[in-house]
Amino acid sequence: MKRDTENSVIKGTAACIAVGSELLGDAKLDLNSLEITRTLETYGFEVVEKRVVGDSIERIAASVREMLNDCEVVIVTGGLGPTADDVTREGVALAFGRELFFDPEVEVWLQERYERVGRTMPEIGRSMAMVVEGSEIIRNTAGSAPGILVEDEGRLLVVLPGVPWEMRSMVESHLKPSLEKRYDGSIRRSRTLLMGGVVESEAEQRIRHLYDRFGRDNVTILASFGALRLVLTATGAETHVEQELDRMEEAYREILGEDVAGIDIPGLAHAVVPALVALGQTLATAESCTGGLVGAALTDVSGSSEVYMGGVVSYSNQVKESMVGVPHDVLMENGAVSEPVARAMAEGVMDRFGTDWGLGVTGIAGPSGGTDEKPVGLVHWAVAGPDGVFAQHRVFPGDRSIVRQWSVNVVLDLLRRQLISQS
Repeated sequence: MKRDTENSVIKGTAACIAVGSELLGDAKLDLNSLEITRTLETYGFEVVEKRVVGDSIERIAASVREMLNDCEVVIVTGGLGPTADDVTREGVALAFGRELFFDPEVEVWLQERYERVGRTMPEIGRSMAMVVEGSEIIRNTAGSAPGILVEDEGRLLVVLPGVPWEMRSMVESHLKPSLEKRYDGSIRRSRTLLMGGVVESEAEQRIRHLYDRFGRDNVTILASFGALRLVLTATGAETHVEQELDRMEEAYREILGEDVAGIDIPGLAHAVVPALVALGQTLATAESCTGGLVGAALTDVSGSSEVYMGGVVSYSNQVKESMVGVPHDVLMENGAVSEPVARAMAEGVMDRFGTDWGLGVTGIAGPSGGTDEKPVGLVHWAVAGPDGVFAQHRVFPGDRSIVRQWSVNVVLDLLRRQLISQS
């Protein structure tokens, strides 16, 4: 990226601002910026900052000014409606030191939009006909609130509605053409290596020497519960980018080996199902603490019906005995959350369903039910297959939901590694 010599703008950089006080709480997330980021990267722009701002004219103006001071392109979403808390127009006008004026042509168009759906535009709807001096109005073909486009001293500001489908419509009609004009032929692409059974600190320790070769800013580690994503990024001409990503992938794979489950896949189940298909083998599951989440992850994958025969949510001891075949004495001697029971669940469900593989997982997800000997977060899991039964256990940190997410990923990763040994 290079800085424009006439001002402080760094060419090829972009920022996103999501407007809405509701986004500052825990009720709603800003998802629009994810789609906008993908669009920006398609045209070679690097998103260097994202920000959520409440419904405040002054805060909106300050954020727009600050980001336009550094970035070539700034995209704002939200706050364009007719209600009192929709103040993005005012914020943009303040940021540029420009006036807002009422545009009768926009009002007529808005009235037509309302009439088209059999409604009369309310009086407050006239506020959407207020236009920032020197801006271009973006007509909303998927709703009513117009967008705003401002070009100023080599910088581009595009303001879009917060309603997702309205935002997407304007991305296609105006944002992409505007970015196309600034497109210098470079693209920015990423490739994601999904790993199982590796924690963030361990991965960092193993790969950090490659940062000098490929650049620290071109590698991002995203940790989740039992899975890790290594995002590799390259910028430049399309041919160069693909070659660079190939080199990066090869180098990181050489170090990480079988810890890499796949490339650009959503989850570990998307590595397990194709592996089973390739081997022509089948699978059944017996779940306790995960309550069917392993089965759900598997059936999210297209083609899983070829290899996943079904599962049992054996939450109670009675069901573990009657439907999975866990011996009564094993339960009584060891308790439901134990390695022998996890092994028996995996073997039992494999036998009952007549499959090549069986998974068993049992644990204490919490928040209650733990003891000093078996604390909340303790999970036992096992994989039964052609080479016998393999079992592991761990005490996972976090709340009930997190413990269950960990459990799904670790049992799928254990199966994935056993499948590698078969292929």
